Amino acid sequence: MDFRQLRYFVAVAEELSFSAAARRLHVSQPPLSMQVKSLEDELGATLLHRTKRRVELTEAGALFLDQARRALQHLERAGDVVRQALQGEAGEIRIAFTASVPMFEAFPRIVQDFRTRHPSAKADLLHMSTGQQLQALADRGIDVGFLRPSILFCPPPNIRVLTLWSDRLMAALPAEHPLACTDTPLPMAALAGESFILFPRGLGCGLFEHVSVLASRAGFALQIGQEAREGATIVGLVAAGMGVSILPETYAKTGIPGVVYRPLDTPDAGSQILLAHRQDNDTPLLARFFEAATACR
Repeated sequence: MDFRQLRYFVAVAEELSFSAAARRLHVSQPPLSMQVKSLEDELGATLLHRTKRRVELTEAGALFLDQARRALQHLERAGDVVRQALQGEAGEIRIAFTASVPMFEAFPRIVQDFRTRHPSAKADLLHMSTGQQLQALADRGIDVGFLRPSILFCPPPNIRVLTLWSDRLMAALPAEHPLACTDTPLPMAALAGESFILFPRGLGCGLFEHVSVLASRAGFALQIGQEAREGATIVGLVAAGMGVSILPETYAKTGIPGVVYRPLDTPDAGSQILLAHRQDNDTPLLARFFEAATACR
């Protein structure tokens, strides 16, 4: 049983005429009749009752007609999906992002715009640290990642990156902390000796590496008093007076009471969000996503 046999049978069943079906399909009548007879032989059932004057569906033929139509529709839809995938209109794209990325107003716009423009495409969103994303890109576990790397980051040769957004790291202090009293930029060296609340080093977080570099350049080593895997948890621990932290300025939008954010007086506090993908991944769907992302830069 093949696609052609199904098409031929459906045409004859709908026209109830071999000659009319042949004209509709732009084929000659003898091969059409042969294909329908071959289909009946394969099924072991008579689908069409033939006389010199008319063609009628048998009971088995009527039942098979419904299934044949569904099969043809399924095959047509499958063909449409393939054509859409080749044009970047369908398929699946796996998108990873760090914790602070959804706080950028442009991020939900990118995802919403992409889904609106390409309703047949599936977008899977995954929360991963920068290090986890780089590994997942190498392992082909994701297609694209929103990274926040350290200032020492150098992309691997097989990874292409695009700078999307920039912000700055800020000191997050308990409201009662002595350094929280003024609005002037805070030297990083002023935080020497403080107990820091940061993401775990083993999480592969670019932010931890960045803060470590800032402390080293300011002449001190970080004293880690507490680790937390979620940015909101870090802010909550700071509010509880458990220590201080260095976080992207986007976290100031969380509005958690009891925390004061102070800008850092160092040019090294600048941070970037990069869009990354493998250079050998040149699928049309990924290109469409990059179009949506760059339009919101």
